[in-house]
Amino acid sequence: MKKANLGKMIAILITIAVVALGALLVRPAGVADGASMYSSTIMALFPPLVAITLALITKEVYSSLFIGVALGGFLAANWHPVKALDYLLNDGIISATSGTAGIFVFLVILGIMVSLVNKAGGSAAFGRWAETHIKSRTGAILASFVLGVLIFIDDYFNCLTVGSVMLPVTDRHKISRAKLAYIIDATAAPVCMIAPVSSWAAAVSEFAEGTGYSGIELFIRAIPYNFYSLLTFVFIIAITFMNFDYGPMKLHEYNARVKGDLFTSGREEAAVEKEEENPKGKVIDLILPILVLVAICIVGLVYVGGFFDGSDFITAFGNTDATVGLPWGALVALIVTVVYLIARRLITFKDAMDCVPKGFISMVPAILILTFATALKNMTDLLGAKYFVAGLMDSAAAGLANFLPAIIFLVACVLSFSTGTSWGTFGILIPIVTAIFEPGELLIIGMSACLAGAVCGDHCSPISDTTIMASAGSRSNHLNHVSTQLPYAITVAAISFVCYLVAAFVQNAWVLLPIGVVLTLGTLFVMKALTKDKA
Repeated sequence: MKKANLGKMIAILITIAVVALGALLVRPAGVADGASMYSSTIMALFPPLVAITLALITKEVYSSLFIGVALGGFLAANWHPVKALDYLLNDGIISATSGTAGIFVFLVILGIMVSLVNKAGGSAAFGRWAETHIKSRTGAILASFVLGVLIFIDDYFNCLTVGSVMLPVTDRHKISRAKLAYIIDATAAPVCMIAPVSSWAAAVSEFAEGTGYSGIELFIRAIPYNFYSLLTFVFIIAITFMNFDYGPMKLHEYNARVKGDLFTSGREEAAVEKEEENPKGKVIDLILPILVLVAICIVGLVYVGGFFDGSDFITAFGNTDATVGLPWGALVALIVTVVYLIARRLITFKDAMDCVPKGFISMVPAILILTFATALKNMTDLLGAKYFVAGLMDSAAAGLANFLPAIIFLVACVLSFSTGTSWGTFGILIPIVTAIFEPGELLIIGMSACLAGAVCGDHCSPISDTTIMASAGSRSNHLNHVSTQLPYAITVAAISFVCYLVAAFVQNAWVLLPIGVVLTLGTLFVMKALTKDKA
């Protein structure tokens, strides 16, 4: 154990030393007073890359993220220690907590609601119902997938709701927590990216104005070309019916199925205190709070967007702020749920108040990771990463016009993976894409490549908020989730890249999508044959 810890410390020290040496070697000359020497250079992407590398090496996410934030502070301050501390606290952590306070409130309220439903026996009742209606592992996985597709309003809401509903079902059928986390993550952002009525559609519409199309029209036209999102759904259905896994997921599923070990590793971080089952609980005691939550969150989102002030529904979604609308809806839903459960005499008022700290505690790991990840994103913005990426895209546009969709997809993947944010990637790349292409089919393909790449990088990144939420929703060890889903995401990304290579020449989604489906199925059949157990 001591040797393992020593190895982790050595890895951290070597990484920091290499980055510091590299920073000194690439430092540009002639920088204005007060400006960072590394602003708008490749060094702007180093803090998140260092954090991700350390997390994968050390299997410890908190210190890795903090080191990334600290490195960003030192680069922004030109290695001045006092200024670096100022950037670390003010521009990093404090700004992260204030900017995402609404999401923290939403997370805590959802944690409280899960605790309430468990205390009332709703989750146990749903588990008993599912035991008689969902009789196989395949059925449990498909039920999780369908529920994830149906909850398309917001990815945070999707992750935590699907996790809380399906966890008892997947546990009964010995499906590993890593597999549940993958199903949640693989439906959350991808389904939001192809749903015109979602917080993601609203964000994209805002960035895509001034292109010759309305923002929502351009978003809808790009849906058939969003190969990563659509082929991810094909991939999930295929591996489920083929009863096939590969990479680290194969070990997790074997341990769950054969040994009854749902975690493989990281059990302590994922384990939670189980409530005593309430025999009076019914399935409606789980379903009704969720339906109320969905309905009131939609009302909250359009209310914040100005629907009740005269805006139409689509415009209200385009103008909404999820960090305000979701907590607004969740708080009202929480009050309704408490009143309903007390009226049903399933819990007392004291029981309800006891669930408040329990719900908060269950969300502390997710809140910590989200805080550090947002602080890291702030450091990347402070160092001007978007200007460096814009320069790369402008230079690529000169001589590679027909290959630009594939290039845009790759750049969006790398940028989203490095920064851990799809929405930040939209903000950086969409103005560049709209400037490169004239209105027409190629603009739509380029836009879809940008959106698909942003989702792909977000899906792969351990510092992505959606990835963090998927781990929280499934109560899975975060790094287990990242390592097990990475081979799956990369497989779909490679197939999507091929589709975008062809797309600039074919420019017909209804021809390209069947090609992508055939490539996905063919790849899985080949991989199953190559990794088939001999025993």
